[in-house]
Amino acid sequence: MDDRICTCFIVPARLLRHLADKAQGAERSKLLDSALLSEYLRGHRTVRAMMMLTNVVGEKRRSIYDCRHKQASPPRGQLVLSEGGAPVKDASVNQAYESAGTTYDFYRTVLNRNSVDNKGMRLDSFVHFGRGFNNAFWDGAEMTYGDGDGKTFLGFTGAIDVVAHELTHGVTQYSTPGGLDYVDQSGALNESISDVFGSVVKQWSHKQSVGDADWLIGQGIMGPGVGKALRSMKSPGDQSATWEGDDQPATMAGYVEGGDVHTNSGIPNHAFYLAAMALGGNSWEKAAKIWYAALPLLGSDATFADAAKATSDAASHLFGAKEHTAVDAAWRKVKVV
Repeated sequence: MDDRICTCFIVPARLLRHLADKAQGAERSKLLDSALLSEYLRGHRTVRAMMMLTNVVGEKRRSIYDCRHKQASPPRGQLVLSEGGAPVKDASVNQAYESAGTTYDFYRTVLNRNSVDNKGMRLDSFVHFGRGFNNAFWDGAEMTYGDGDGKTFLGFTGAIDVVAHELTHGVTQYSTPGGLDYVDQSGALNESISDVFGSVVKQWSHKQSVGDADWLIGQGIMGPGVGKALRSMKSPGDQSATWEGDDQPATMAGYVEGGDVHTNSGIPNHAFYLAAMALGGNSWEKAAKIWYAALPLLGSDATFADAAKATSDAASHLFGAKEHTAVDAAWRKVKVV
């Protein structure tokens, strides 16, 4: 399988297994089932992903399908809402529709990008995947959302940063030459880029400055007493802000050789946070544009050092010496350069 076209999940399997170790009965079974299914789907490249589905150039086109709690790879479901349709009674359908639209609008308005592939790709989303499935994922062609088990995870469609994170995996897939290998530092960069734009889209939709933003990923999707968020870009590994067991490092001093891509992504995540804070204002005005412009400069096996150079070069090209200095300093603070 080509690791550059992959199924990318918002919740790492390690977290699901961690929660399962502390749970009992049906709750434990749901978590273990979700972890095993996530790992299976991660290794099962879909026919649609292999075909690299694209559509003719067009405007925003969203299609929401209801899996009716069945699970299949690729996902299957009944079309329940399409572009321009009226809201339905199903909150998950409406949330998936609205958040996909907000993400599309961000890329179109701020970055002049026409959908995920920059060619007007239709945004297909599948809701109610499986029963109690504790994850959401991009499989190379579309978005799929589980409902959560109602205790450890409460559903994924209501978090705009989760939706934007997963759709950004598609942007990365189509923007970097050949895509980013989903292993080691390139894999951690893949996850980090999705966290970066997931957070920026949330900030943009809420009209938040870098100082007002919470810099949390997945806030509100975990049950009470389980955790507050999946990750913190401001303070990676701060379990008081995320969940018990969060092991993300903030600098290369804590880098885990061969570690999970969701773990090591804390380092480039923190570099973006530091750069955005130094640049000030709104994250989408400079910081996000710099990171976006750097994507075509990254090879499939890009390292953190490669990302540091690409973003620093993009800062100089787009803005100037002041912005270059801010971006370079951020990577230095996380000990990448």
